Amino acid sequence: MNKQQLAAKIWESANKMRSKIEANEYKDYILGFIFYKYLSEKEEKWLHEIDYQDEDIKQYVNEEDGDLVHNAHTKLGYFISYEDLFSTWINMGSDFSVDNVRTALSSFSRLISPSHKKVFEGIFATLETGLSKLGDNTKSQTKAISDLIHLINDIPMDGKQDYDVLGFIYEYLISQFAANAGKKAGEFYTPHEVSLMMSEIVANHLKGHNEIKIYDPTSGSGSLLINIGCAVSKYMDKKDNIRYYAQELKANTYNLTRMNLVMRGIIPDNIVTRNGDTLEEDWPYFDETDPVATYDPLYVDAVVSNPPYSQNWEPSGKENDPRYSRYGLAPKSKADYAFLLHDLYHLKPDGIMTIVLPHGVLFRGGEEGEIRKNLIEQNNIDAIIGLPANIFFGTGIPTIVMVLRQKRENTDVLIIDASKGFTKEGKNNKLRPCDIKKITDTVKGRLDIDKYSRKVSKEEIRANDYNLNIPRYVDSSEETESWDIYSIMFGGIPENEIKQLDKFWKEFPTLKEELFQSNGSHASIKVENIKKAVEDNNDVRKFVNEYKTTFAGFRDELKEKLIDNVSQIQIMMEEDRISEDILGRFNNVKLVDKYEAYEIFKTNYDSIAGDIELIQAEGKDSVRQVDPNMVIKKKNGKDTEVQEGWKGHIIPFELVQNTLLKDDVTEIENMRIQIQEISSKYETIISELSEDDKEILGDALGENKDEFVFKNIKNTIKSLKMYGDSEYGTLIDSLKDVEKMNNEEKSLKSDVKKSEEQLQLKTKDTIENLTESDAEYLLECKWINPIIEGIESLPESIISQFEKKVEELTKKYQDTFEDIEREIKKTESELSKMMDELTGSDVDMAAIAELKKFFGGDF
Repeated sequence: MNKQQLAAKIWESANKMRSKIEANEYKDYILGFIFYKYLSEKEEKWLHEIDYQDEDIKQYVNEEDGDLVHNAHTKLGYFISYEDLFSTWINMGSDFSVDNVRTALSSFSRLISPSHKKVFEGIFATLETGLSKLGDNTKSQTKAISDLIHLINDIPMDGKQDYDVLGFIYEYLISQFAANAGKKAGEFYTPHEVSLMMSEIVANHLKGHNEIKIYDPTSGSGSLLINIGCAVSKYMDKKDNIRYYAQELKANTYNLTRMNLVMRGIIPDNIVTRNGDTLEEDWPYFDETDPVATYDPLYVDAVVSNPPYSQNWEPSGKENDPRYSRYGLAPKSKADYAFLLHDLYHLKPDGIMTIVLPHGVLFRGGEEGEIRKNLIEQNNIDAIIGLPANIFFGTGIPTIVMVLRQKRENTDVLIIDASKGFTKEGKNNKLRPCDIKKITDTVKGRLDIDKYSRKVSKEEIRANDYNLNIPRYVDSSEETESWDIYSIMFGGIPENEIKQLDKFWKEFPTLKEELFQSNGSHASIKVENIKKAVEDNNDVRKFVNEYKTTFAGFRDELKEKLIDNVSQIQIMMEEDRISEDILGRFNNVKLVDKYEAYEIFKTNYDSIAGDIELIQAEGKDSVRQVDPNMVIKKKNGKDTEVQEGWKGHIIPFELVQNTLLKDDVTEIENMRIQIQEISSKYETIISELSEDDKEILGDALGENKDEFVFKNIKNTIKSLKMYGDSEYGTLIDSLKDVEKMNNEEKSLKSDVKKSEEQLQLKTKDTIENLTESDAEYLLECKWINPIIEGIESLPESIISQFEKKVEELTKKYQDTFEDIEREIKKTESELSKMMDELTGSDVDMAAIAELKKFFGGDF
């Protein structure tokens, strides 16, 4: 299975395992064990590299070998004895105990290299102290831990894919725990999509840098830092030239930061972390044992942070703190600007920072208003991005991302209202790939986009008393629907409402006259079939054909890049190249939103990337691989994993069946149709039986007469024959027909089951023996067809939306006020006549007579 499927499987199992333990707590246990597995396997890999065989590891890898421990400290920064390795736990079987874990974690802490104390010291403290919460006694704790380590044992950590699978699963689990952790989620997690958006903005600014320092003063799980490092590394030759600085207040979350950074393959020398209060314990940083040589004032190329919103802090005594002295002190009840100014202070002159803040920082007065004024006057605020509400776990408040710099050439502020771009996912809103791309493109190009973004001058901001509330500058509200009084009374479509479709009339200049007859300020529709008239229009046809030409050759380019070059492709870089190619093709395309095309590509590419990773890690023959299809079934009251057929490792069975094995699928589908027809026929016979026949059946069977056919039709016929064939001959004949059809249905169902089993095996055999050309064809069907078909369908979607708008506009004024009044009177008259036919008591008739006055208008 690919990394997405594996991550989902592990999460589903882990979520069941945690039982009543809070998600916020359980994450520390599973993520801690994943990290321990990573360190264990990293050591085993190193031992194999220095020619240790498995038997040597078992016999000689212990702390009594001082040279080995020293070499491990030099190479890894830690040492784990054979008896404490993760793989040893797995191999112990029923001899494994929670005490093995306690001993191993204690030994790990004792055997950390002195040079790596800052990276590893106390990193398992949360896991170590939390083991007792996994059960009421040693036996139950052992069972819980054993289940957990066997679950995560499936995660590959052999380095073939640069730990990308491990990193993905770790990030995925953190996000899922965050989604289930309520308000506490904000302590350790920034939604991945927001993190990606911030990272792309930072990475674009840092293009061309050979060495980079990045810093997160409220690091949480460390994901923001990692995403920035990943985004920046695309533009660098050496990813080891990125140095990561992190600070986190909560000890268990601080441990997540360090685990996450280490597991992404970042060398320990590039990881500098602190566990402390960012606002109270600022850098300069120095090691207490050598304050002079280790003094580091910390000025970095990028700062990124998602600090706690509007929390209390202590500003007293900080008037001369260099972080705040130029701008002012944030109020005691709201530390938002304290975090912002802290971040800004640590930027190099050419650096950039992005910070997530509550919307209120844009307009609140008092001390915050003064700080905001100073930031604007000193030209630090580069961009403000308004995000959708309810996008962060644990809070529904509207938030923004603010982009700041120490020095800028521009004096304006780019304001973006991105609050309308999201998809609903569970209880939360989520940025889509197209939303992220549009935001980052807008920031990179400092673009003015109607109802979305605008560069606002310093003079305009001053005129608004330094209030940066987004709606003051960008109006993203929808047009309110209006009604034309003349059209309501006399009919016709107002020209000004037709003009609202101006972007279509510009692209289809002859279409308006073909659809509408103008009568001055109003118009009437000229055609009966709007859809046909639109699609037959020459300008519309020209638009569709030109769009197709724009993407001519795109399929072949994707085949060459993704399929022909599958073993060598650099997945992330190729994604960027294809994305830019798609967006570039829209330079001369009107009406179609290029970001919709990007969304289609990106959504599909995420799945493609997973397949490519497998092919690159396992070889091209992985396309011909099938795996057991394991499902969870109840067995003896317990959930048990059992095999139920097979599935493609990369190529889905359904795809093979719908392409290479169409005839087999059609044959089975035809049998299913026959079954439906037979079922319909005999059910019709039963339903058409007379009430007398049904009564006879009830007497004959002494049971529910509506169910006799489906229980035992032979006994039914036999019972009736006992009363004499001549008396019930017709009914018996009908039942014999039903019996014949019922037997035929059973036979067909049996044939379908056999055919499906044969098709399953034939599909397995087909995948395992695919020719090179068939394998490439199936990859094209799976990877490329959805992208091409999705992008090619966009003009049709736009035209369909346009047709709908014209239809709605036509129907809106189709009935005048007079028409409606006439229809009401007609209905009242008809109802009044119907009342004349009613009969009843004197009281009833008096009430009906009174009601008739209302319908007749006689008051």
